[in-house]
Amino acid sequence: MGKYFGTDGFRGEANVTLTVEHAYKVGRFLGYYYNKIREEKGIDEASKIVIGKDTRRSSYMFEYALASGITASGADAYLLHVTTTPSVAYITHIDRFDCGIMISASHNPYTDNGIKLIDSNGDKMDEGIISLVEDYIDGLSTIPFSTGEKIGKTVDYSSGRNRYIGYLISLGIYSFKNFKVALDCANGSSWNIAKSVFNALGAKTYVINDEPNGLNINLNAGSTHIENLQKFVKENQCDVGFAYDGDADRCLCVDENGEVVNGDQIVYIYANYLKDRGKLIPNEVVATVMSNYGFFKALDESNIGYATTKVGDKYVREYMVEHGNRIGGEQSGHIIFTKYATTGDGVLTSLKMMEVMISKKATLSKLAEGCKMYPQTLINVRVKDKKSAVEDPKVQEAVNKVSKELEGTGRILVRESGTEPLIRVMVEAKSKEDCDTFAKCVVDVIKSQGHEA
Repeated sequence: MGKYFGTDGFRGEANVTLTVEHAYKVGRFLGYYYNKIREEKGIDEASKIVIGKDTRRSSYMFEYALASGITASGADAYLLHVTTTPSVAYITHIDRFDCGIMISASHNPYTDNGIKLIDSNGDKMDEGIISLVEDYIDGLSTIPFSTGEKIGKTVDYSSGRNRYIGYLISLGIYSFKNFKVALDCANGSSWNIAKSVFNALGAKTYVINDEPNGLNINLNAGSTHIENLQKFVKENQCDVGFAYDGDADRCLCVDENGEVVNGDQIVYIYANYLKDRGKLIPNEVVATVMSNYGFFKALDESNIGYATTKVGDKYVREYMVEHGNRIGGEQSGHIIFTKYATTGDGVLTSLKMMEVMISKKATLSKLAEGCKMYPQTLINVRVKDKKSAVEDPKVQEAVNKVSKELEGTGRILVRESGTEPLIRVMVEAKSKEDCDTFAKCVVDVIKSQGHEA
């Protein structure tokens, strides 16, 4: 990870950690960089960069700053306006833009915002280019302004968002007629997309949290506050519910009984669907080390293999591309269907779950029943030095002892936080009491060895 950009872009409190000047400089450099590449290839045409944003008040500010920087460097800025992260990835690739930019802090509160950079293939941008962007932000390089007819233009490109909606509708191979579907749009990017898709496919669609005002994105809404959708599904006797996050690259489900179906269970359901049809090639799904032990046990029982990566959909995607996997994702609801998208796509995920339900003539609860989540305890310990705490022989001894006692019935995972001075101690076992007991054993050793900050 770089100085500013992490695994999910440059994110922080708007105009505190991530300022309008940062956004302007990102636009300045990208406009210059891609124009230079075109010039080297002998292409006498300005580079094109497409921008999408979520519903945060500050997203408008960052949109204009990015567009100003891009056009000042002689490139053209195409504005999708309020849209989802996966739509930007899709349009960047399909319409052959040099790169795409999504303005969003995903599931964070409205006070935060972020800048996600997407390459021409719809994937997260190469770290080498991001390093050059960071150097320019820090004043380590200079670039000229464009003048006269070389100054770039800004283009309204809302038609691109509409084309993405059309693409999603085209993936609905069954009619949703007679299905009562509830959608929680988190007052975010999906508010003007998800309902259109489900209505077009014939569902009786109910929508909550679809009135963004710039300040209420993710506020007691969406995939991070799914209890509201659970209540709504039960009260309105819906067949299923889907909850998205702020930029709609995540989706969690609620079954007809009001129970949550998380990302692990979504991957399990779709993997079995593919396997039943002889299309799970290779016979492997991709998850992260934080996926639930019950998920892995369920895959074993279905004779489906699995690979695990570091936490982050970026790493899941990289593994899937390298090994040709069809389905993978995170428990949080970042689900990647490589045949249909280059990134996690919440609305696409909900469509694929509808497809499985209709194809198998089964409720979501029935499809998920083979994948029981184990109880989990996660304790974060603030430490002076993460590396020394994890590598302490006494800590390792305690972890190995717990691991041996849980063998075959649960697991322990101790890892360093990627963003904070924390050691995360996670235990999964058949009972919550066991989880708490075993996690405390390791946490006590970390503290007794003097690592606690």
